[in-house]
Amino acid sequence: MEALLSSTTLPLKPLHIPNSISSKQLTFASNSFKINPKLSRSKSLQSSSLPFKVVASSQAVPASAETSTSTTTIPSKMKAWVYSDYGGVDVLKFDSEVSVPEVKDDQVLIKVVAAALNPVDFKRRLGKFKATDSLLPTVPGYDVAGVVVKVGSQVKGLKEGDEVYGDIHEKALDGPKQFGTLAEYTAAEEKLVALKPKNIDFAQAAGLPLAIETAYEGLEKAGFSEGKSILVLGGAGGVGSLVIQLAKHVFGASKVAATASTSKLDLLKSLGADLVIDYTKENFEELPEKFDVVYDSVGQGDKAVKVVKEGGSVVVLTGAVTPPGFRFVVTSNGEVLKKLNPYLEIGNIKPVIDPKGPFPFSQVVEAFSHLETNRATGKVVIYPIP
Repeated sequence: MEALLSSTTLPLKPLHIPNSISSKQLTFASNSFKINPKLSRSKSLQSSSLPFKVVASSQAVPASAETSTSTTTIPSKMKAWVYSDYGGVDVLKFDSEVSVPEVKDDQVLIKVVAAALNPVDFKRRLGKFKATDSLLPTVPGYDVAGVVVKVGSQVKGLKEGDEVYGDIHEKALDGPKQFGTLAEYTAAEEKLVALKPKNIDFAQAAGLPLAIETAYEGLEKAGFSEGKSILVLGGAGGVGSLVIQLAKHVFGASKVAATASTSKLDLLKSLGADLVIDYTKENFEELPEKFDVVYDSVGQGDKAVKVVKEGGSVVVLTGAVTPPGFRFVVTSNGEVLKKLNPYLEIGNIKPVIDPKGPFPFSQVVEAFSHLETNRATGKVVIYPIP
């Protein structure tokens, strides 16, 4: 089973944030970065020439919500995408009469502005982990960016009007919430979300949480640190594109190599890869050099072990695991987002949105279908959500 998804929360190593930020960096940070050329258990919900252009310009999507930060009247019903049986994209149904989730003492209610899809979303919909899933019917979605409209009695660090982002399911495979993020409102524990970086818009923010937390936790578990080398398999994907950037700009990698198809090699370079490998023309396992860590996001663990140094680590997100490879299940953690926010705000980490998106809320089925081709670049984002 794909491990986008860790059973334990890791102690976070202190990140090396630049001591000083130049005026040039601050100007750079004020811009937006985007890859975008242009069940039968049931329970009612009523309870350059780049094909992918890195753009530094005024946001196509407002960085601040149009939603008022004043106390808002919260409706009892909302629009949402729902499925009542496991299966293909045809089980997804639009419903305009879904009950707005209740907020527990440690939670916030978020008016959703944007959401994003991950492979775990369609694997959950297919029933891949139905034994540990919540009851059907389900509102899918893990990633969210939006505005807090209500806070529980135990919430201390957030208030109404705060713009936040996060992965709302602490344990992705073990009892994820029945109410996900493909809806007008969603509820999440305060500890799972963080304030949205000021320089990125909601669509970009929505594409980050699960993927960046997976990238970060995998590097931590692999013991990656300054001066080490890494090979990223699937460098243009949602997780892979962030592994490149984290390894280079946060962990201080001595060398970052990454694989992708021909049309995406320039994207990898723009993200910080020192060596790009066209997997349609080259066999990465035949490289003469070895790497301290290989991060496999595409399921080639048997080949990945051939290019890792003795004593090194292979992070495997999907497919068979061959020693010294290991798989993990990410734990949602808002503290990771808080620690990485400075890197986003100075432009060292750039969100990557698939060029076919963002998909409007009316095209969630099309968004899922695109994700399931396994050809998406970066993240598949849903925006705007009414």
